[in-house]
Amino acid sequence: MMKLYNIDGCGYCAMVRDVLTQMSLKYEKIDVPWPHQQRKEVHDISGQTTVPVLVDGDVVLDDEYDIIDYLRKTYSVNS
Repeated sequence: MMKLYNIDGCGYCAMVRDVLTQMSLKYEKIDVPWPHQQRKEVHDISGQTTVPVLVDGDVVLDDEYDIIDYLRKTYSVNS
């Protein structure tokens, strides 16, 4: 199952959540702390502390536009 590292008040995270919902994709939402220095798990996975970060198997993406493009190309009904 995909994992989305997220902050609910983050507009970029909301963009990704909206696309996941529109596409009816199941994912685990992992809420991370606001302070960057407390985001060790995000850093260990992606090499940086910003969110959103999407993990789908071996694929790790850390930019909302890259995540959205990936979801549409990988999981679109028309693909």
